[in-house]
Amino acid sequence: MKTLVLASANAGKLREFRDLLAPFDFEIVPQGDLGILDADEPHDTFVENAIAKARHAAALSGLPALADDSGICVRALGGEPGVHSARFAGEPRSDARNNEKLVGLLGGVADRAAHYYAIIVFVRHVHDPEPLIAQGRWHGEVIDTPRGAGGFGYDPYFLIPALGKTAAELAPEEKNSLSHRGQALRRLIALLREEA
Repeated sequence: MKTLVLASANAGKLREFRDLLAPFDFEIVPQGDLGILDADEPHDTFVENAIAKARHAAALSGLPALADDSGICVRALGGEPGVHSARFAGEPRSDARNNEKLVGLLGGVADRAAHYYAIIVFVRHVHDPEPLIAQGRWHGEVIDTPRGAGGFGYDPYFLIPALGKTAAELAPEEKNSLSHRGQALRRLIALLREEA
């Protein structure tokens, strides 16, 4: 079994990664279990932040590392919160305050189109010159009233019109089959298989 360090302390992400990688021969260890603190995320793009997080975890663990950067991008807000999704309402991080700010900014706005975006980076070691990079997008729209008890982050406010459900109303297996992170991880797995 191959051990990978997940460059995240987010319990929701860890659960999703473990579920999606369950059929494969990976043991995923969150960086916090190894005493590794979060890396800085100073960049304006998802890909730069993900690479920085993966290299940070690999450098401090000596193991291959997996990192993602993801967020919700709202068309009427010019793509915001984007890379700022986790800290949209400031520190400390709060899903409730982030959602309140997002819904408040969209008050009276007719265009509610949004998409979740995820990028996943895998580095074999800290100086890996060829990190594997995969991305995914999940389209929906932002609603005013939360629905559902599953998921995390913006999920209760992210409606998938074709299903008539929010991301928080989906069973984990269904969410993983559709989500931005699920798409990106399946693409990453395909890249890993090419190397095998």
